[in-house]
This record gives sequence, structure tokens and C-alpha cells, in this order.
Amino acid sequence: MKLYCDKALSQRLERVEALSNADFVTSRAQMFPESSAKWIDVAGTYAMFDGVDSPLTQTFGLGLFEEITDNELELIETFFQQHNAPVFHEVSPMSGPSLMGLLNKRGYQPVELTTVMYKILSKEDFVVADSKHEMNTRILKKGEEEIWALTSAAGWSTETGGLTDFMCQFGQIAAHCAGARPFIAEHNGKPISTGMLYIYDHVALLAGASTIPEGRNRGAQSALLDARLRYAAAQGCTLAMMCAAPGSQSQRNAEKNNFQVAYTRTKWQAIKNLEG
Repeated sequence: MKLYCDKALSQRLERVEALSNADFVTSRAQMFPESSAKWIDVAGTYAMFDGVDSPLTQTFGLGLFEEITDNELELIETFFQQHNAPVFHEVSPMSGPSLMGLLNKRGYQPVELTTVMYKILSKEDFVVADSKHEMNTRILKKGEEEIWALTSAAGWSTETGGLTDFMCQFGQIAAHCAGARPFIAEHNGKPISTGMLYIYDHVALLAGASTIPEGRNRGAQSALLDARLRYAAAQGCTLAMMCAAPGSQSQRNAEKNNFQVAYTRTKWQAIKNLEG
């Protein structure tokens, strides 16, 4: 199967990420009704509110599925303003240059870049029944969501500092949400690493990679990547995707495992929110 890095591919990839985040927001609303978590669809753009400080509070697919004008942007901006949240848009370059002009006109500026990568999957690529990795990897059992969340939060502790409680709650919601297949890696029976897999429309989204500090450099993430890809292929997925900071170790690891760069997308934020 041959894929081209065009708008059609971007629509597949961006929609899968939007669906995974929409499921997360829905799960938070169910588990924590007081959070006011909610998402809406405006002209094919998914606008999410997951809390003022949540990285999921933003839009996905802006201008990628339908044309965006001032009217649609006003609806989206009003949604975030009603929740006293900043306005972020994750924008694929396949949305077209006219959208950049519209965002500039309305007072936005780029604040972040993300490399979006993909890999074609086939069951034939995983004909060997057992993984070559010695690390024990498995999909989470029901009732183990807290173990997954605590392991994930511990892995993020060096990057997030005092946000361990936030990340632990974040992990518990992720492990419960629809479409999610949480994976865990164990060393000598102890959980040391986590990885998340979401599946929608035969596309597998790999996310949630985290390893506790004392468990690093043992191949846990490589083993989890292999396990999730094998599982996805067995479920009939024909495409896998990952996102990473440009030039990061995560991107290098993905490319070592034959992921290809599809494009680099840009996150835009309203300047008024930066100044406020």
C-alpha cells in the first residue's frame, strides 16, 4: 500500500487524534462532572475544553475538513471564552495558507511545532508470534487503571515537577476512556513503563509513553512500541501514527522503527491570551 503525504492522509491522522481527545474529554465529564469538560464540533473542527490548564484544551482539525471563516472562529472562540480558557488551535499544513492569513488577522501567533509521523501496518510484518524483547509487556486488565496511572505519573515526574497529582488523575481518565488500550511493561514483576494505544477506523494512535526514572535504558519503550504495533496489526489496523517534538529523541526512536514524517503542524494561540 502506497500513501502520499497529502490532505487525505492528514484528515485520517488528525481525525484519529481528535477522536481520542474527544473520548478523553467525555470520560472526564463522566468521572468528574464538576469539571465542566465538554467538546463541540464546528465545521469539522473539534474544540475541546478539559480544564483551563489541560493540554487537551484546544482545537483539532481546524480548516482541514471544511472552510473556516470569521463566523466559525467566533463560535469556537466564544466556546473557550465561556470557560475562561485560552484559545489554542492545532493546525495541519494541509489546511492551506489562507487559514494562516485568517489567524494572523484575528490576532494569533504560532507557539509550538509538532512532527506527525505514520507507519503502514500489515499482519505479515508480525509473523513471528513472540516479541524479540525480554521485557514483559501486556495490555492492562480491568481494575488496574490506578496502577497504570501511578506508573505513568512517576515517569513524567522529572518533566512535570509538582504536577504529579495532575498527571495521575490524567492517567486514570486516559486508562478509562473509550477507544483506549493501555499497555504496561514490567521488569521482575514491577511496572516500570506505560504506553497508550487508541484505535479508530483502522488507524492506531500511539501515545502516553512514560518510564519511571529507575526503569529507563532497559528497552521498555521499545518493547511497548513493538507490543502495541503487533496488537494493532492483529486488530486489522492498516496505519499507525505518532506525534513528537521536532528533532526530539521520541522522533528519532519512531524513525528508527520505520515511522515516516508526514508533516509538521503548528499550534496557534490568540495573542490576547498571551498578553492577558
